[in-house]
Amino acid sequence: KKEYCGVQLDISDDTKKELEQKVSDAEANIEAGQDGIKSLEEEIETLQVGIKALDKAVAEATEDRKEEHEAFTELIAHNSAAKELLEYAKNRLNKFYNPKLYKVAAKQELTSEERVAVNMGGTPPATEAPGGIAGTGIAVLAQISAHSHHKIPHREDPGPPPATYGEFSSKGQENTGVISMLNMLIKDLDKEVTEGETSEKDAQQDYEASMQDCAEKRSADSKALAGQTSAKADLEASVEAHKEGHAMNQKE
Repeated sequence: KKEYCGVQLDISDDTKKELEQKVSDAEANIEAGQDGIKSLEEEIETLQVGIKALDKAVAEATEDRKEEHEAFTELIAHNSAAKELLEYAKNRLNKFYNPKLYKVAAKQELTSEERVAVNMGGTPPATEAPGGIAGTGIAVLAQISAHSHHKIPHREDPGPPPATYGEFSSKGQENTGVISMLNMLIKDLDKEVTEGETSEKDAQQDYEASMQDCAEKRSADSKALAGQTSAKADLEASVEAHKEGHAMNQKE
């Protein structure tokens, strides 16, 4: 009987030690799991903040690109209209002072109502006569020149002409000078358009490359976020299981 009691005590001690080990292991697993959950939560928050910041940067870059494109479109429209006026003025001057370079204007297009009126003996609508210098429409020259003056270097006043030049230059020389100025302004407008087109092309390429990089990063971050969220859920389930086992071991 004494030996039996000793055996039973040994079994009880072994069982107690085993239970204590299980409790200790469960507590260690719970602590490790909670630390892992905390670490995953920090990583998830970092990814979420990064994705939000990336989306904001993409939206701002898109808005900036839109504004740049609108400015480019406005530049092209303005310069095209200005060049058309300058070409018209130059052509009118050529008609009087350099007929070989004069380009005959396209025949006026009549509306259907105007054609009916003309066929019935009426007269076509009068074309509004251009104003400005010698009927050339160069009244806009000052405005266009102001638009482009930043591209034309300032010239010092050369002072009065030498006495041999006479008091006045000829009318032909004056208009030749005007045509030269028109050509210079047209050249400036063309240069500005070319520079604008190059800048627009480069800006669009940079934007598209940046958007591609952002899309790839967002995809990678979203995938990582999904993985970390899933890992956190698995770890939380594991911690709960260890807690349940720990509670049962303590009851025993």
